[in-house]
Amino acid sequence: MRVKTGVVRRRRHKKILKLARGFYSGRRKHFRKAKEQLERSMYYAFRDRKQKKRDFRSLWIVRINAACRINNISYSKFMHGLKLANVELDRKILADMAMCEPEAFAKVVETAKKAIG
Repeated sequence: MRVKTGVVRRRRHKKILKLARGFYSGRRKHFRKAKEQLERSMYYAFRDRKQKKRDFRSLWIVRINAACRINNISYSKFMHGLKLANVELDRKILADMAMCEPEAFAKVVETAKKAIG
């Protein structure tokens, strides 16, 4: 029995080519190249969604460390002091405070120093 795939194949190709809009040259025009590039692109997108979280966390740590050094304490001692003082501010908030509100961050540093002893 012969199966004709005209409509099905066209739909499948159109779906892939629609996702490949914006790609360069044949990667958006030719089905096979577009499909290969899409597989690669989807892999990169999945991987880099995880990578972005790591990158931001390390950026926050760098900012907090810089602000801690200005207030004469190391990052590790500061975080240890926050744990002892039961201060539940995450690194994102602490980094924002360090950048935008240095006075408030200095108060948090004092709290951490008191908790350490």
